[in-house]
Amino acid sequence: MKGIITILKRFLPPYRKYVALSFLFNLLTAILNVFSLATIIPILQVLFKVNDTVFEFIPWETDGISKIDLVLNNGNWYMAQLIETHGGSATLLFLAIALVVMTLFKTGTAYMGAYFTIPIRTGVVKDIRNKINDKILALPIGFFSEERKGDILARISGDVNEVENSVMSSLDMLFKNPILILIYLVTMIVLSWQLTLFVFVVLPIMGTLMGRVGKTLKRKSFEAQNKWGELMSQIEETLSGLRIIKAFNAEEKISGRFYKGSNTFRRMSNRIARRQYLAHPMSEFLGTLTIAIVLWFGGSLILGGKGIIDAATFIYYLTIFYSIINPIKEFSRSAYAVQRGLASMERIDKILEAQNDIVEPQHPRKLNFVSDINYRDVWFKYNKEWVLKGIDLKIEKGRTVALVGQSGSGKSTMTDLLSRFYDIQEGGIFIDGTNIKEVSLFDLRSKIGYVTQEAILFNDTFFNNIAFGTKNATMEEVIEAAKVANAHDFIMATPEGYQTNIGDRGGKLSGGQRQRISIARAVLKNPEILILDEATSALDTDSERLVQDALEKLMRNRTTIIIAHRLSTIKKADEIHVLREGQIIESGNHNSLYELNGYYTKLCNMQGDLN
Repeated sequence: MKGIITILKRFLPPYRKYVALSFLFNLLTAILNVFSLATIIPILQVLFKVNDTVFEFIPWETDGISKIDLVLNNGNWYMAQLIETHGGSATLLFLAIALVVMTLFKTGTAYMGAYFTIPIRTGVVKDIRNKINDKILALPIGFFSEERKGDILARISGDVNEVENSVMSSLDMLFKNPILILIYLVTMIVLSWQLTLFVFVVLPIMGTLMGRVGKTLKRKSFEAQNKWGELMSQIEETLSGLRIIKAFNAEEKISGRFYKGSNTFRRMSNRIARRQYLAHPMSEFLGTLTIAIVLWFGGSLILGGKGIIDAATFIYYLTIFYSIINPIKEFSRSAYAVQRGLASMERIDKILEAQNDIVEPQHPRKLNFVSDINYRDVWFKYNKEWVLKGIDLKIEKGRTVALVGQSGSGKSTMTDLLSRFYDIQEGGIFIDGTNIKEVSLFDLRSKIGYVTQEAILFNDTFFNNIAFGTKNATMEEVIEAAKVANAHDFIMATPEGYQTNIGDRGGKLSGGQRQRISIARAVLKNPEILILDEATSALDTDSERLVQDALEKLMRNRTTIIIAHRLSTIKKADEIHVLREGQIIESGNHNSLYELNGYYTKLCNMQGDLN
């Protein structure tokens, strides 16, 4: 029950109106069902003439008699008058019509009760997915280096669906089934408290037996959802690496790995489904067993002339009792769905409750880049090993600075820290004397533009990819940016020009074309600080020439930080800083560094980039 309350408190507040309306119509359904079934008593009495008692009308204002007895007496008197006036067949017709009308109202209110739960179901799913999406955007990049993309996709799809089912089951458990159970139970007590007392002895035994089925369901569901996340990760890896898989003839290996995980997930799902499906036949059997016991007990009293209730009322009592069995069964079935939902909620909460180490300042300072960027004794590590060790570096505005060194030396980490994708453990980065931790992330990142080795493009048009991140960009501005990036001509050669879709990750374009779209995006943003991370390293000679020309246009009058393995691309840089194992070991321009005959010279000679 605690888990149910937790789920509902988190997700239902925006939908209180729908919850109230659903509760109201479920209450009406239960009441109307009791009254519609009550027509069974006079129908049986008319058919079988089991009631020979002569009833006299008692005024409704009469004291000393309970309202229930008053209603039953006057109802029987009115029924006798109908039979006497119109005959038994006509009376049966009236009763049949009353039954149909009552059932019509009952089914109508039942539909309205379900009608108002639909906005809750769809709204809760929308809210959870929105929260996950917003959290994914808010969390630092470091969080996702520890998580598998496929597992995150599994949480936003399969786990959210489980929580949706759990929420609906929780609503049934609190606002539907208990209402039905309570109304039916009160009716049973009114009809015969002695029989109901006997039922109270039998029902808990049935409930205890049914409860044992779902004890391990939450744990099993949690394990199964984790396995599903692994399968989604494998599919994501397969889609991303399909070219390599085919090139290395590794289809069989990848297929075998997926089959193995899929079979494990199948076995887990089988165990969960079998346990879940056991609930219905077990509750069906136990419910029938309970009815049989009550039928024997009540029938024995009637046959023995004990006079607790008459035969017609006893049939009505059994009908009400049978009606109470279904909401009890649904109650137990809902309990299983809630357990599965709680297991999925734990996995979703791993994202929603993840701590964001990149904290926005409460009172951010305004950032104006006028003078320089200053790395002051910067130390940083991802896990245990220091990646940067006491970095001191000053980058003056308007200058082009290159960071070179072998892979893992800390080049990209330095630019990631400048954008606050990660936070520094020791030291600080200052822009005009202001620590970047003291300014808003939006203000900081609005001044930085990126062109990376792998152009990150979206499955959208040329226009939207170039205008990405720039509000209210006009077609003229986009075209001008594309011209600067040497991209306008090949864009106009496509069927729909700037409205042409470029495919998933720009898959319809060549590497050089993707890179020039990425450059056009940076041109349109017009950042004060430009970061070029291996921007030309993956291109052929012709593409590199076009891209390099576009980059030179982009770099004019701008502070530029270049990360490069190919040293031929950074000979014109104002400053070159050589990193090795997280430390700057050499600094200067190309000629002065080459003449040192040190580590930079060694790197140049290895690449054949002689002075």
